[in-house]
Amino acid sequence: MSGIVSDAETRPRATGGQAPNVFRPDEWVPMAEFSDTEAVDFAIVGTGCGGSVLAARLAEAGHSVVAFDAGAFYRPLQDFASDEKEQEKLYWRDERISGGDNPLEFGSNNSGKAVGGSTVHFQMVTLRFRPEWFKSRSLLGYGHDWPVDWREMWQYYAEAENAMKIAGPLAYPWGPHRGRYPYREHELSASALVLAKGAEALGVDWAPTPTASISAPRGEAHPCVYRGFCKIGCSTNAKQSMLVTFVPRALKAGAEIRDLAMVGRIDSGLDGRVKGVHYHRGGQWRYQRAKAVIVAGYSIETPRLLLNSTSPQHPDGLANSSGLVGKGLMAHSNDAVWGVMDEEIRWYKGPPSLAVCEHWNYQDEGKDFFGGYSFMSQGPLPTDFATTLATSKGVFGPELRKWMGLYNHMAGLKIVGETMPQDENRVELSDEKDELGLPIPKVTFSYSDNDKRLVAHSRDFMTRMMEAAGGRHLFATGGTAHLMGGCRMGDDPKTSVVRSDGRTWDIPNLFVCDGSLFPTAGGVNPSLTIVANALRIADRIIDLCLNGELQRGHHL
Repeated sequence: MSGIVSDAETRPRATGGQAPNVFRPDEWVPMAEFSDTEAVDFAIVGTGCGGSVLAARLAEAGHSVVAFDAGAFYRPLQDFASDEKEQEKLYWRDERISGGDNPLEFGSNNSGKAVGGSTVHFQMVTLRFRPEWFKSRSLLGYGHDWPVDWREMWQYYAEAENAMKIAGPLAYPWGPHRGRYPYREHELSASALVLAKGAEALGVDWAPTPTASISAPRGEAHPCVYRGFCKIGCSTNAKQSMLVTFVPRALKAGAEIRDLAMVGRIDSGLDGRVKGVHYHRGGQWRYQRAKAVIVAGYSIETPRLLLNSTSPQHPDGLANSSGLVGKGLMAHSNDAVWGVMDEEIRWYKGPPSLAVCEHWNYQDEGKDFFGGYSFMSQGPLPTDFATTLATSKGVFGPELRKWMGLYNHMAGLKIVGETMPQDENRVELSDEKDELGLPIPKVTFSYSDNDKRLVAHSRDFMTRMMEAAGGRHLFATGGTAHLMGGCRMGDDPKTSVVRSDGRTWDIPNLFVCDGSLFPTAGGVNPSLTIVANALRIADRIIDLCLNGELQRGHHL
């Protein structure tokens, strides 16, 4: 489907969810509905970068699809407010136990709970992996090789960028040649110009950031108006999240989206193959039969669901004969350097990361660490930045007000830093239960020595760049963002959970397709790679169906 569907056409029809603040009966529109007792071709768990893409592509190929999401089906024009507190409804804030030497925080930085997943509140940075990262073990000496060739991924990157109408520069200074981005780059904000000034002073390349926010009209969606509320959900539909791109495609092709539906367990039969999913919706547990199941719940909920779906045939959880489900969890380091500028910046104007430097993703000399990092200009909203000040500098009261008085003169640089895949970083099931009776996930995360060296290098380099751009009163903050790993894909069933086509090694009608597949993290935001990989896996699954391995209308 070309172009974008209007907001009126994408309004969901409620099919049992309880969300009076989300749906109004007079605005419902028809949507395919499948009976729980009908064995649909595919039950997809999650509607983010992986699940929504598969729902669209598989439905367009003629398959019956039901996609489940634990969050609500929001309509940006009606349901998103320009208020940081109100928009916390988009984050996954269910209880999680977090431990390790560097416990992860969860919420706005890495987890979404809404149809469209975390893309509903992502900051729209859409960068490609460095080609060598797909063979990082073979070519660069660390991590695990992906079972994918970079040239194939390059084709799917282009397809993903076109589907999301990425706005980017005419020429990108790093990596192999690529075609033009579908939309022109955005005008640079004053915050972005700080990065540009510093990069030029240090003699390194920089570029306008490719972003999933349209810079010209697309159908009935108007271009970005530079309000700066990107991180909390775009209320103008300029952000090309899954909610306004692949979800409408899935609906148009006949897929059903079941919001407010928490899948707690995947059912498997005596033959070991999956048969359907148990999900909670409308105050009761229900069961949807399916001929194949695709898990796309991201790096915490995907392992949690697989581990919770034990059976006599799968006593350690589904797809876990290798013992690797939940292991190899990765998060990007997200350290930043902030400073005060003499000139007025007003960094809240426009998408927050409009300039990027990938020098240390592509330069291997001058490093004392494996992997890489990119960094971008920043534009936090007031509450977000006040929280950063309070937690990092320990300032409150008059001192906090003093700092916030400098808000319009502040600028910052923040990294997306690659961390090493370590099996010690993992997702497990705890003994504690949530309100639905499901085991609460226990997450363990610690930086490796290599990760710490990367962070130290990035802080030093960003400090020098901020100084070169004229920044004063500099200070640094730590943090993490994004999640990857936990169901690594590979070529060997002993060292991975799934094959290159997303199929689990153990169960031929069970697939995984989300960021949990990543063998390595890369030094860029993961969303574009998840979408591109989902497009690739969709084609593989369609081929499996055409070849008779996953025949529609027949039990596997």
